[in-house]
This record gives sequence, C-alpha cells and structure tokens, in this order.
Amino acid sequence: MADNYKEKIKKLLALAESDNENEAKAALLKAKELMAQHKIEEADLEDAQNKKVVQVKTKFTCSKRRDSWMGSLSAVIARNFCCQATMSRKWNHQTRTITFVGLEGDIDTCVAIFEYAVSCTMDGIKKIKCDYANFSQEYRKRLCDGYGFGFAEGVNEAFKKQEEQDETGWGLVMVVPKEVHDAVKELKPENVGEAAADRMSMSLFYDGYEDGKKFDPSTKLTAAVEKEKTMIR
Repeated sequence: MADNYKEKIKKLLALAESDNENEAKAALLKAKELMAQHKIEEADLEDAQNKKVVQVKTKFTCSKRRDSWMGSLSAVIARNFCCQATMSRKWNHQTRTITFVGLEGDIDTCVAIFEYAVSCTMDGIKKIKCDYANFSQEYRKRLCDGYGFGFAEGVNEAFKKQEEQDETGWGLVMVVPKEVHDAVKELKPENVGEAAADRMSMSLFYDGYEDGKKFDPSTKLTAAVEKEKTMIR
C-alpha cells in the first residue's frame, strides 16, 4: 500500500511541468492530499506507533551566502509532510546540508517533495540570472534570494489555503508526530536565512510569493490525468 501511494506521487511530480510555477505548486498540493489519504487508510490497518524515527540528509547544501532560501523552503515542506527540517555541517565549515527527520514511511515522501520544490524554485532563479546577466553578481544574488524566500512563503500560503478549504478532515492527520519533535529537541536549529533576508530584493520576493500561491489545484490534477491517459494509449 505504501509503495502504491508513493508511486502515485512520483508520477504526479513527473507529469508536472516544473517550469510553470502554477502547475508545479498544484502538484505539491495534490501530493499532500495523496499522503493524507494514505495516512488515514494506514491508521485503520497498521500500528503507526511501531514506526521508527529516521534522519535523512539530502543532496542539497546552502550557506549564509548561497541559496539561503533553502532553509525556509525545507521548513515549509517538512511541517506540511509530517517531518521536521534541520541542518547539519562539519565543524568550522560554512556549508550546511539540508536534513529531514520523520517517521519511516513519511520521510521518503517528504524528501522527494522537497527535491521537486527546489527544482521548481531553481527554474525561476535560472530565469532571473538570465534576464539580469549584465548586472553585478551581488545584485543578482539579492534578486535570486528574494525570489527564493518569496517562493517558499507562497507555497506556505497555498498549503494554509488548502487546509482552510478542506472539508474531509484529512488535515488533522497531517501533523508532525510527537516522536519526531522529541527526536530533534537536542539538535540546535540554525537560521542561515536571516542575513540574506536583510539584503534580498523585495520586488522579486513578491514575484516568488505570487508564483507560490496563485494557482488552482484542480486544473493541475485534470491536466495530469489527461497526460497519463495519452501516455497509456
């Protein structure tokens, strides 16, 4: 059962056009809905208390000077997919590795969703770098940071809106388990985004924010179903 729902999420993300911000965010919302439905079914069939808390380091790194928005994006994805995000780094190193903590069965989905969200954000950032190629590196960094932080906040607003419109009650199961909170109590969270946030471009922040929150999930779902039918024929 678990593998089945994970495959559905993978297929949904694969069908999404990541260079279209509206389509991409709709895929994120649908992925959360699929995970919630699975957790409701799981509660009737399995003892979730027997699952272990695991920690997974992703392939993504950031620092106060590079891609600091990843910290904000990882936190948004984690709390909406029943996990917690943190960062790990070697002693005396500036680079942090984005890491997730969660229960078995939740963690793999959370990491996959985060990877997809980063890909979508980077698509927007690549376009900014191209459009402002003749400007200074520091100015482009401010623009990219603004877009990245805005994108994360826009996705957060989209998840909130989804919860407000939920009439099935599945939102109640999409909470971070106590075991996960307990597992990260001894970890010291770092906020590498504060310094960058002070210098980021607010105009690009709002561009990213709008990209993250203005879309219709039903449109994406319909498009994905039609694509899948075409591929099967």
